[in-house]
Order: sequence, then C-alpha cells, then structure tokens
Amino acid sequence: MEQERRSQFLVETDWLEENLFDPAIRVVDMRGYVKTVVKEGKQEAVYTGAPDEYAQEHIPGAVYIDWTQDIVNHDDPVEAQLAPASQFADAMARVGIGDQHLVVAYDTHPASQFATRLWWALNYYGHTRVVVLNGGFAKWKREGRPVDRIIPSYPRATFTPKPRPELRATAEEVLALVNQRDTILVDARDSGQYAGTVVRGAGRAGHIPGAISLPREELINPEDGTFRSTEELQRIFKAANLEPEQHVVAYCNGGVAATTVLFSLAMLGYPQLTNYDGSWNEWGIRQDLPVEI
Repeated sequence: MEQERRSQFLVETDWLEENLFDPAIRVVDMRGYVKTVVKEGKQEAVYTGAPDEYAQEHIPGAVYIDWTQDIVNHDDPVEAQLAPASQFADAMARVGIGDQHLVVAYDTHPASQFATRLWWALNYYGHTRVVVLNGGFAKWKREGRPVDRIIPSYPRATFTPKPRPELRATAEEVLALVNQRDTILVDARDSGQYAGTVVRGAGRAGHIPGAISLPREELINPEDGTFRSTEELQRIFKAANLEPEQHVVAYCNGGVAATTVLFSLAMLGYPQLTNYDGSWNEWGIRQDLPVEI
C-alpha cells in the first residue's frame, strides 16, 4: 500500500527509460539554481534557470521549463511567486502539456526542489498527474542512460487551470495560524538561516514564531540524491512531531525548497499540506510580521 502510494509521486530511472516515448507522457527538465554569495556578512541569492545546460544535453523528448521565468509572477514584488493561472496555463500549453498528460519532472538539485516545485504548482492548478524522477538527471547520467540534444516540438496543448487555494497560503493566513494547536509550521531552509546566524539579503534574522526546522536535504539520501525510504521519512517526521492530523504549512525563502518537504509528506499520505509561497522573501522584510530567533 505504502509502496503503491509512493509510486504515485516518484518514478525510477528504469521505468522512465522504458516509457520515454509514450505519447501520454511529457518529461520536463526543470534544471536551475539558487546561487548564493556572502557580501558584507549577508547572504545574497540569485535565481537562475539552466537553458544552456538543457540545450547541451537532456533526457530524450524532454521539454524545458525555466523555474525563474516561465512559471513565476513577474508583477509580484516578492521574488519567485507562482505565476497567475493564465500565464501558467500558457506555459504548459506552449510546451505541449495538456490536461491528459502525465508529467515527469526532473532536475539536478541535490533535493530535487525545482522538480517538486513543478509538482506543487501543477497540483495547485488542479493537475494531479505529475511525478518526480527519483535521483534526477544526475542519477540518469550516472547509470549511462540516453541523453539528447534535439529540442522536441509538441503540438500546443489545452491546459485547464483549476486553482486549489488550500495548497497556497498568504502571509496573513500564515500569521493567523501561528501557535494554532492543529497547525505546524515547517521551515525548510538550512539550519543557519532558521537560527538567525545566516541572514539573506534585506531580510531579518530568524524564523516564523513557533516554526520547526526541517532542512529539505534531510529527506534525501546524500549518496545518490534519491528520496529516503518510506520508513526513514516516517522516522524523520515522527522525530519532528509531524502528525497526519495536523495542517502542515511549509516555507523556505521563495516557496521552492518547501515543496521538497511537502512532496515527501504527500508521499506518506499527509492530507493537509500548504505552501507559504511568499516565504522568507516576504516575511523577512515585512516589519509588521513577527520573527523568532
């Protein structure tokens, strides 16, 4: 039962190679970066896609979606916020992703956070037929599986967005949930940012009051970049006092790393999972919102 549920979220490299040219599948390359440097004691972050890497080599038949351009709201003052419905639907339709397709997302991030970002975004817009490639492109290449330079062209598809607002929280909604007994806030950033010893950009030090620290890397096998087993994930979440009855709201800096946590919880059947999309990019600079160190 648990393995069956897991397979609804994760696919393995051997399965994908066997099903590469199934017309019902769209493989999506989500490679990109959050590049950080320290300036005057503060961490600065630059969000960037990796279209050149995709053009050089990718899984055969895969299309490319730039997480920093194609599926973000460029009119939102908070960086990296999810694109509005019309823009998101157009981005999917343009690369041939329609309502009928199973989407397989991959990247090269150590915690697959750009692939899980697409998983969350598609779910938010009502498209639940989406899985993540376990271990991503790095595992695919290590195993000597085929790569290609041909950029495929699929017919424009029909993608019908059906927003599910319960999957995405605003700052005001998160503020109302602080210290609520049936809600738990999860900070997916690294422990230094959570503790306030690392400060990013113009943001303040610390975390949302009452939030627990669960860096998304802890959910990944460091030796091969795959998600930890169901049993290991259960142990991690139990140690963090995360229970399925709770409403779990995850955040990070830009609502991206948080999706690795939400994805892992969803694999275990946690039913109430919300992404605070504004995350610390918003909370950290808003002086009207409380922080804790």
